[in-house]
Amino acid sequence: MGRSNACEGRGIYTASRQGLNRALNSPVNYRARLCSRRLHLMTAPVIELRSVRKAFVAPGGEIVPVLDVEAFALMPGEQCALEGQSGSGKSTLLNVICGIMRPDAGSVLVGGRDIARVDEASRDRVRADTLGLVFQQFNLLPGFTALENVLVAMSFGSARPDRTRAADLLGAVGLSHRLDHKPAALSIGQQQRVAVARALANRPRAVLADEPTASIDSAHQQQVIDLLRDACREQAAALLVVTHDPTVAGQFPRRLRLEDFNRAARAPGRPA
Repeated sequence: MGRSNACEGRGIYTASRQGLNRALNSPVNYRARLCSRRLHLMTAPVIELRSVRKAFVAPGGEIVPVLDVEAFALMPGEQCALEGQSGSGKSTLLNVICGIMRPDAGSVLVGGRDIARVDEASRDRVRADTLGLVFQQFNLLPGFTALENVLVAMSFGSARPDRTRAADLLGAVGLSHRLDHKPAALSIGQQQRVAVARALANRPRAVLADEPTASIDSAHQQQVIDLLRDACREQAAALLVVTHDPTVAGQFPRRLRLEDFNRAARAPGRPA
């Protein structure tokens, strides 16, 4: 009788386990897990810094702290302007966020992955898939057309380059008639538009723009800011713009000064 009960117990356990596996792998449960993941992506920060520190060694051997950030986060779809005085660590912060530099300590979470703890190839892939970068000097490839510049950016991501999407992005920034023009044949403003299209090439979750109006004449600066904000809104990407221009910063719903959360940038004697 004991043997029968034991076998029966094992049978019930096996049946229950099989039923649980079927439930977990059912289409309904799969959709629930998918919805849960999507909800997490919508509510978790796209970029998050925790106890990040970075210092450089001066020519005389002195250690110069540049970043000492206890916490910083950028949420999905959020648009934020980051101001700071010269030397406050703005460019270093962007380089650390996108994985060009490693922090000396702390965590840098991009899309939930700590890029401070992965190898260079993994950092490159996370950067290509999750972040779009708009550089102050554009950094377009001079030997390639506008369309090819966007396609080259796509080649670094996980998905295959998509000529239709590349052309659509350039059309969205008003360059559908300049697809086959190389940077030398484009105005400064048009080059900036190519840079914005390129930044959005891989459907990034966030775009980082380093002084995007610094190389633009005053008559076209507002166009660049409007373009960045509108394009990121349409592509559902968060936007972090580094700027020294208070007129630009004042247009963003979230406005921060790096000195307010980067303790390394605070002047001696300034209150914490």
